[in-house]
Amino acid sequence: MPQIGKSAPAETSVAQLPSPNWDNSFLVGCKRTLDVGISALLLALLSPFFLVLAATVKLTSRGTVFYRWQVVGQRGLPFTGYKFRSMYSNADELKAQLERLNEMSGPVFKLTNDPRVTKVGAWMRRYSLDELPQLYSVLKGDMSLVGPRPPLVSEYARFTEYQKQKLTVKPGITCLWQVNGRNDIRDFDEWVKLDLDYIRCWTPMLDIKILVKTAGEVLAGSGK
Repeated sequence: MPQIGKSAPAETSVAQLPSPNWDNSFLVGCKRTLDVGISALLLALLSPFFLVLAATVKLTSRGTVFYRWQVVGQRGLPFTGYKFRSMYSNADELKAQLERLNEMSGPVFKLTNDPRVTKVGAWMRRYSLDELPQLYSVLKGDMSLVGPRPPLVSEYARFTEYQKQKLTVKPGITCLWQVNGRNDIRDFDEWVKLDLDYIRCWTPMLDIKILVKTAGEVLAGSGK
């Protein structure tokens, strides 16, 4: 499995010759079959747990159960995704006040101890439970189980041409960044490099390895 590079890539880097497997209709079909099969199975099996999470979110803080996530997908096309709401309802308004504390260089925002996160939200984030509704986006076809994480529309507007290369393929729920030190990476271009490594090295077996490693990270409660 590709590992984290030691330095951020130069802006002039090309998409590093995407794996020829992306042009193999059979392999791409296998990826989609895996997406549909696993997302449908998990949505069915976890539906009672979804109700518990929904009730917990609703009863512990004001606001909607789901956060409507306005993000950008493959080839720069926007779509609406869903997460269980893990922040207070006025989180978007408060973000401007916290920009100076951003721990990530580049167009994305990351703050380890974000005061906008509710107590229940912090627990859900630890085990990535807030991400579960994205299985619907996978089933629908907007996302894949494995692929570069989709950026917010507001973040994508600030992407360089180099950074936009991460969306040459369908975005995913998990990726190399999430299983190779997501809590330690502070340079967005290092994150992009991992996404481009994934695009360059993609095989169905790589997806399976990432999914297995993701399961381990979730059980370990490594999310923040």
